[in-house]
Amino acid sequence: MQNLLNRQVLLRNRPKGEPKAADFELAESPLPVPGDGEILCRTIYLSLDPYMRGRMNEGRSYTGGMNPALGSVMIGGTVSEVMESNNPAFPRGAFVLGFNGWQAYAVSSGAGLRKLDPKTAPLSTALGVLGMPGLTAYVGLLDIGRPKPGETVVVSAASGAVGSLVGQIAKLKGCRAVGVAGSPEKCAWVVKEAGFDACVNYKSEPLRPALQKACPSGIDVYFDNVGGDVLAAALTLINQNARIPLCGLISQYNATELPPGPNLAPILVNRALIKGFIVSDHMDRLADFLRDMSPWYREGKLTHREDVVVGLEQAPQALIGLLRGRNFGKLVVKVGEDPTLKSC
Repeated sequence: MQNLLNRQVLLRNRPKGEPKAADFELAESPLPVPGDGEILCRTIYLSLDPYMRGRMNEGRSYTGGMNPALGSVMIGGTVSEVMESNNPAFPRGAFVLGFNGWQAYAVSSGAGLRKLDPKTAPLSTALGVLGMPGLTAYVGLLDIGRPKPGETVVVSAASGAVGSLVGQIAKLKGCRAVGVAGSPEKCAWVVKEAGFDACVNYKSEPLRPALQKACPSGIDVYFDNVGGDVLAAALTLINQNARIPLCGLISQYNATELPPGPNLAPILVNRALIKGFIVSDHMDRLADFLRDMSPWYREGKLTHREDVVVGLEQAPQALIGLLRGRNFGKLVVKVGEDPTLKSC
């Protein structure tokens, strides 16, 4: 491995509005060498997620720390193979879930890494249904949404990595699940494959009447990933004591100024709970999440869809497309060979 170079994607500029290809830089650097107690990881899969847009801004991030500096490697969750090890907890050949960012190789002390067993689930699922998006859906719906059998749960971005799981968990809890998505293909998948009761295409029909038709008993839980017009429409249909887990506001991530907000009067009138949450604050729920979601996945009670892009150099355009709603399912970049996949 001495002649190999490490391929990286660096943050070159702070975007103003929508990110552009020029805001990223493809670079090469010498392969890092692990020191005492460290391991060398080869990235197999890189996760692309909406939160990355906010981490490209200047100043403090919503998690409290500083956003990455210009010229640094873009952040991101990764599934990797251990290539060299000076740490007995992570032997050579092990597979790990980490946060190594947009690069082909990284050195780690092992802190924060989680071993993966490819015999229990494909490696890429650790970035989706059995990873951070899955935990986000699980915590947001069960801990904040608190769904009860017979209630109506509505989720925006319903064909995405988080939204699709929210609806499926809602169904497992005995609820009516209604999605909102942005194309006929996405809506069809949400109903036919993910098992929602209905899905509204916000791009092709007036949103409030369509939601009202799909939710004849009103909305008890609205799991919001997008904000904007979808949130405004959902608020007009919330029931008394409704709960609103606020997971994301992707409709305004590229905005250069804040758009006009929705009318919050129904929150007051209906004594509804709306609570923003960040999944990193709820890692104490990881064991419960894996205990419940892993068997649901193995037993075929959960379906998921991956949108796989091949090549680290494709990551910038893929993230730009994600923020435009072009992805369908969990967006993953295949950075390197996955040795657990059977060759044809």
